Amino acid sequence: MYETPRGLDPDEQAAWDSFIRMQEILIGRLTRLVRADSGISASDYIVLAKLTEAPDGQMRFLELAKLVEWEKSRMSHQVTRMVKRGLVAKEECPEDARGAFIVATPAGYETIQDAAPVHAEHVRRLFIEALTPNQLNTFARLSQRVLEHAEKQPD
Repeated sequence: MYETPRGLDPDEQAAWDSFIRMQEILIGRLTRLVRADSGISASDYIVLAKLTEAPDGQMRFLELAKLVEWEKSRMSHQVTRMVKRGLVAKEECPEDARGAFIVATPAGYETIQDAAPVHAEHVRRLFIEALTPNQLNTFARLSQRVLEHAEKQPD
């Protein structure tokens, strides 16, 4: 006999729906605001932020893709666009002829330095100011717990 898949109960569904809607609204608005203020996409921003946080402003291509949870093809297209605009460069990996490093260029550093304060102000206005300090701390702890749980799960 076929068993009906177990769905979410009303509280679980409400929590999930609220989380998804919050994420869509925040990311959508933040993406539009950052593009309007700095002229870069959310994808440009995340790649530049991760690269400029890394030692020497560089990361292995696959390491960067994994860090931002992107498929290899999406990262490849993004890097190609950013190389054309001079924000990043691709450099061969001396230890692995098939591997490549993605490196933030001086223009990439300048772009992220200009965009980061604007990004932070929008994050503060859209997200931080909605919560008390205690709520923010609780939100951070809950988010970390969900992330740790998700990272233990197979894809």
